Amino acid sequence: MRKVMLFVVLLLALVVAPVLAQYEPGTIADIVVAAATGETPEFSQLLALVQAADPAVLEALSDPEASLTVFAPTDAAFGALMAALPDMIGEEDLAMVMNDPEAFAAFVTPVLLYHALDGAVMSADVVAALEANDGAISVPTLNGQYIDIAVTEEGGVTIDQANLNLEMVDIEASNGVIHVIDAVLVPEMRTLAEIVVDAASDEEAPEFTTLLAAVQAADPAVLETLSDPEAELTVFAPTDAAFAAAVEALGEDAVMAIMADPAAVTPILLYHVVPMIAHSGDLATLMMEMEDMTQPLLVNTALEGTAIAITLDEEGNPFINASEDNPGAAVIATDIDAANGVIHVIDAVLLPPSGE
Repeated sequence: MRKVMLFVVLLLALVVAPVLAQYEPGTIADIVVAAATGETPEFSQLLALVQAADPAVLEALSDPEASLTVFAPTDAAFGALMAALPDMIGEEDLAMVMNDPEAFAAFVTPVLLYHALDGAVMSADVVAALEANDGAISVPTLNGQYIDIAVTEEGGVTIDQANLNLEMVDIEASNGVIHVIDAVLVPEMRTLAEIVVDAASDEEAPEFTTLLAAVQAADPAVLETLSDPEAELTVFAPTDAAFAAAVEALGEDAVMAIMADPAAVTPILLYHVVPMIAHSGDLATLMMEMEDMTQPLLVNTALEGTAIAITLDEEGNPFINASEDNPGAAVIATDIDAANGVIHVIDAVLLPPSGE
């Protein structure tokens, strides 16, 4: 049934292609300007935000040498977002951002980049990728975070929380392609620290409560780094169950002694942090580039002089620091985006090599 729905998506894309001939094949920026200033204006809000953002955004959309895919929200989509923003970020913060051009540019730029992909991806390419991946894929944006694309039961396609307008796909530009969507895509704006705090304080299903306690017990620099919006980090985050297993293995007294000593808990936390953003796809690419994929991929951590070893089991599941006498930590969830990095969830606490 899903394959039939995917075929319908592709067929609709081909049928509506002539409707899009009204747009002259200029750059993506040219098309947005033409649509925003036409007899029945569209993309006027998108154009206004591009003009208010970092100049690099307009330069990229205007670059004749670029090759981009833009998921363009309609004016109605931006109207719905503006109505929701007071509840999303607070009325005071919204007023502060709206009244400060620099703050507004800093706010809107990552949002716009979250709507763009590197390379021209036509609707047929999307359908082919969905067909090959059971109807769901994740792709990196120019923002650095990933968007999720999926086929619906009704044969539609969603881009994160937005619906792809099947009558407005494959608007070809000289430097890429535009696909129209009915909602604005909002990237993750919380930092790594904020995500951990929010997860730990979830009333229904709290998680990372012990991780948060460890961060609060460590050198204050750890929390400052995880809270830094300019940081670029990957965190392998142990679950609460993982910490409970560590308590059972090491003994409660030993763990309590570690938690009471910032000099002891800090290096353990730093051993879970990689000082770069590495999504699961990035790590998979690095492993495929290795001459011998049976060997572990060594990735340097934020604890100076140490690295974690990433391996795959026979079924292709990733593990951290697995060996003949140690099962290591299984990676049980990947690619939880943050404004300053990404989180991969693991089922065991990683301990630095002895002597660290």
